[in-house]
Amino acid sequence: MSDTEHTTSFEALGMPEFVLKTLSELGYESPSPIQAASIPVFMSGADLIGQAQTGTGKTAAFALPLLAKLEDDLHKPQGLIMAPTRELAIQVAEAFQRYARYRKGFRIAPIYGGQDFRPQLKLLKQGVQVVVGTPGRLLDHLRRGSLDISEVKTLVLDEADEMLRMGFIEDVEEILSHCSGEQQTALFSATMPAPIKRIADKYLTDPQHVVIQAKTATVDRIDQSYWLVDGRQKPEALRRYLETRSFDAMIVFVRTRESASEVAEKVNAWGYRAEAIHGAISQNQREKTINGLKKNKFDILVATDVAARGLDVDRFSHVVNYDIPYDSESYVHRIGRTGRAGRDGEAVLFITQRETRLLKTIERHIKQQITRAQIPNNDVVLQQRVERFKQQVAEQSAKAPSAMIQSVVEQCCHDLEIEPEYLAGVLINMLHSEHPLEPTEEMKQNRERSREENANRRGELQEDEAPIETAPNPLPDYPDVEMERFRIEVGRRSGVKPRDIVGAIANEAGIESTFIGDIILRDEFSTVDLPSGMPKELFNQMKKIRVRGTPIRITRYGKEAPDATPAPNKRKFRDAGRGKEGGKPGGKSGGKPGRKPAAAKAKKFADDRSGFRGSSKGKKAKRS
Repeated sequence: MSDTEHTTSFEALGMPEFVLKTLSELGYESPSPIQAASIPVFMSGADLIGQAQTGTGKTAAFALPLLAKLEDDLHKPQGLIMAPTRELAIQVAEAFQRYARYRKGFRIAPIYGGQDFRPQLKLLKQGVQVVVGTPGRLLDHLRRGSLDISEVKTLVLDEADEMLRMGFIEDVEEILSHCSGEQQTALFSATMPAPIKRIADKYLTDPQHVVIQAKTATVDRIDQSYWLVDGRQKPEALRRYLETRSFDAMIVFVRTRESASEVAEKVNAWGYRAEAIHGAISQNQREKTINGLKKNKFDILVATDVAARGLDVDRFSHVVNYDIPYDSESYVHRIGRTGRAGRDGEAVLFITQRETRLLKTIERHIKQQITRAQIPNNDVVLQQRVERFKQQVAEQSAKAPSAMIQSVVEQCCHDLEIEPEYLAGVLINMLHSEHPLEPTEEMKQNRERSREENANRRGELQEDEAPIETAPNPLPDYPDVEMERFRIEVGRRSGVKPRDIVGAIANEAGIESTFIGDIILRDEFSTVDLPSGMPKELFNQMKKIRVRGTPIRITRYGKEAPDATPAPNKRKFRDAGRGKEGGKPGGKSGGKPGRKPAAAKAKKFADDRSGFRGSSKGKKAKRS
C-alpha cells in the first residue's frame, strides 16, 4: 500500500470521542498520510509494516488506535512499544499522555536505561496499560520478572532500523520470544535492510505494508531560528521579538484556542493590533478576520494549526512558533505561510529545554539545522524603540508645525521657565505614558518576581522519582553564560526552599541572584546551576556556606562523589568558628563566621567577571 491523497477524517477512522476531543484541542484537523493508512490496519487487528521517516506523524499512527482499543478492566500491559533510545521512549510516552488526556485511568510506564530501577518497579507494580522502553532495560525487567507481557495485545517496534544500527536486534528478538505470539505486531522503519526484513518475516503474520514517502521541505527562502525559553517567559520573549522586528504582517502559532485568545489579548495590550482565530470561532467570524488582515486593519494573527488550514494571505513576513508543533509536517506548513511570492521570510521557534528532542526531529525532517538565536536584552529592545521613535520624528518633521503650535511651545518654555530640550523630554514622556521608551521599575520588579516564582516552581514541583540530568539549563536572560550543575547536601527534609538557597549563595559567595540558575529540590539533597569556571577560592568558600544551619558541602554534580561528611551540630560549628584571641567569630579580623581571605578573592573574581557575565571561555553576555 503506498501513500495517496487522503480526504478522510479521524472520526471516519473510528476514533472514539475522547480521542477526537483531544485532537481538536491539539489542532489536528485531518490525519497525515501515515496515520490515514495505518490506523485502519491497527483497528482491524492485522500486522503492519510501516516505512516512514521520523516526523511524519507515525507516533499518533499507532498511539491513537492503541488507546482506542484498551480494555479498562485489564490492569496488565496491553501495549508494548520498543524504541531505540531513551529520548524517543520519553517522547513516545509524552505523546501517549497528551492523546489520553480525556481517557480516565490511563497509565503508561516509560522504561529505559540510565534511570534508577526503583521508580520503574513502582510504576509496574501499580499496574499500567502501556509500556514504552528501550530493548536493554525492557529485557532486564523481563529477566527480573517485574514486567509481565503475557496480556500484550499490540506490540510496536519503532525505528527498527535504528535499533539494528545500535546493536539491539538480539535483545528485540529475545523480547519477542517472551510474547504470546497472538498479539498484533507492527514494525516501523525508515529503511528495510535484510535483518529487519528477516524479523518481519519471522514474527509478523501476513502484514500489510504501508510506504510513505516524505515530501522534501522547501524552506530555502526562510530564515529559521529558535529561542530557548522557559515556559513562563514566552510572553516576554514574544514582546521582545515584536519590538526588535520590522514586519508587514506576522502569524503566531499556538496549540490551544485558550492560548490563542490569551496571546492576542497580551499583544493588543502592548500596543499592537492583533486578532485570534481558532476552531471554536464561526466560519463567518473567521472570514471577517481574514478579510481584516488582508485589508491591513490589523497586523498580527494568533492562530491554532486547525484554524490556519487553507489560509491564503501573502502579507506574512514573519512566523512565530509560540508553541512547538508535535510533528514536523505541521512545522513545515506553519513556516510556509511566509516567504511567498518570491519574498524572503523569517520564522522563529520558542522551545523549552524539554522540547529539544522535538527540535532535532524537525531538523532531520527539513534536512537542515535551525540556528539558535539569543533573546534580545533590554539594551537591544531600548535601542529599537529609540530608532523607531526617531523614524517617526523624521517622518513628521517633513510637515512644518503651524504658527500656533510654535507659539504654544514658546509660551510653555517662557511660562514654565524651562528649556526647549526639557520640554521635548516631557512631551515624549506624555506621548509614551502607556508604553514608555525605557523599561520602568515596575517591569524590572516583575522580572525579578517571575524569576523567583520560576525558582520556587522548579524546586517544588520536581518529583523525587524523576532523574536529574547532569547538564544544566542555560540562563534565560544570559544564554551565553556557560553553566555547571552542582549538588548541595540540603533538601526538603532540611526545610529549605529555593529562595533560601539563592539568598545564601548570593549573600555569602557574592554571586548575583540573576546568575543563579535552576534549583531542583530532593528530600536529602538539591542541585543548583551556577556559572562554570568558578575559581578554587570561591568553590572552597562555598563549601562552608550554611542554609538553615546546615553546611551545603557543595560538589560538582555527576563529576565527583557527594560529600558524605556528617554535618556537625550547630554548637560545634559555633565553637570552631571562634578565633583564638578574643573568642569573637573570625579571630583577630573580627569577620563574620566562615568568612576568610578567600572571600575577598572570590568577590574580586565576581567583580572582574561583572557578576559572572562571562563564561570560562571568556564569552560575554550583556545584561538586560
